[in-house]
Amino acid sequence: MDRRTFIAAATFAAATAGAAHAAEPRFTVEVKGSGPDVILIPGLTSSRTVWDGTVAHLQGKYRLHLVQLGGFAGAPTAGNKDGAVAAGVAEELAAYITAKGLKKPAVIGHSMGGTIGLMLAARHPDLVGRLMVIDMFPKLSVAFFGPTATPEQVAAGAAAIKAGLESGPQADYEARTRQTIAGMVKTEAARDEIVRQGLTSDRSVQARSMHEILTTDLSPELTKITAPLTVVYPVDPTLPFTANYPAWYAAAYAPAKAKMVQIDNSYHFIMIDQPAALNAAIDAFLAG
Repeated sequence: MDRRTFIAAATFAAATAGAAHAAEPRFTVEVKGSGPDVILIPGLTSSRTVWDGTVAHLQGKYRLHLVQLGGFAGAPTAGNKDGAVAAGVAEELAAYITAKGLKKPAVIGHSMGGTIGLMLAARHPDLVGRLMVIDMFPKLSVAFFGPTATPEQVAAGAAAIKAGLESGPQADYEARTRQTIAGMVKTEAARDEIVRQGLTSDRSVQARSMHEILTTDLSPELTKITAPLTVVYPVDPTLPFTANYPAWYAAAYAPAKAKMVQIDNSYHFIMIDQPAALNAAIDAFLAG
């Protein structure tokens, strides 16, 4: 197994983007397998191990770059110790691709990882060969506050969520984490591990990340994405609101002319709830 922490990426990004953490990377990368390059980005508070099933399926045919964001799932906060997170990670991923000489890798991002993938593909379209976003809207605030929420209402709501994540009582935080994961992972046997990843994440990094993605609207940037884009979303009868997902996702990604893939009987963590279906979608995505 080839495991490496890519410090040069952070230094490069700091020099080009004016970042404050030149000595500390925002993420580490573990590289497995050989073949065409695929970058896998996990979501909020997740470990890269959420991709274990995907890795087992792909690593005989692809070289997989498994990203671990600093501050999530017990990883050191490193370059994410203050400020926004997702946009900085996207810039450092661009630096990583350039410094490693990767030739238009495929990028797959789940949840917040999808946000990072969108930022990367829109702001560095020459670096990304194709992009898959797994269950993430370009404007997440719509899912939380509704489509008619004003910018002021979004700002207030995002600030309240940030405050609760950052400084609310620990017992409340733990209870809320368990409740949230129960609605994100349908496979009950897998929930404890995802909860553990959440509870071992740095609360400040989580809070700032959540605030950032709630107050970011990538809709105007979708037309800048030149790579083929696939959006995967779940629909499950026990989560009635997901019945709206086909229409919601189609509308949200219409400017990008994305390919939409629906996976049934799954919650948010599709790689856990429906691994075979997701692997089939990834195979088709990578085959082009």
